[in-house]
Amino acid sequence: MRPAADGNLNQPRAVLRLQPVKPGLTFHGLRHSHKTWMIADTIPEIAQSLRLGHILKDPVQRTYSHVAPEVTSRLLQCLQDRWDKAVVEVGDSSWRRMA
Repeated sequence: MRPAADGNLNQPRAVLRLQPVKPGLTFHGLRHSHKTWMIADTIPEIAQSLRLGHILKDPVQRTYSHVAPEVTSRLLQCLQDRWDKAVVEVGDSSWRRMA
């Protein structure tokens, strides 16, 4: 996620030249937004925790809870839908690639 938060214009050997998605966006802020979106999209806590690299405190939940493939697919589709909507709303492709 670092290139999304920072871009990579300062890396002379980057294959793709990327501007930051939004100036001032931090990695920490991006993680908080990601968690908020998953809550809003009713993604199960186990899938959220796995995605964010968290370990569940409850040993029973940690042992017996797993993320079904259809939950992963739904999570990714929800994120894709949010991305597609954001791109349309911004209406500016300058954030994408730089030649």
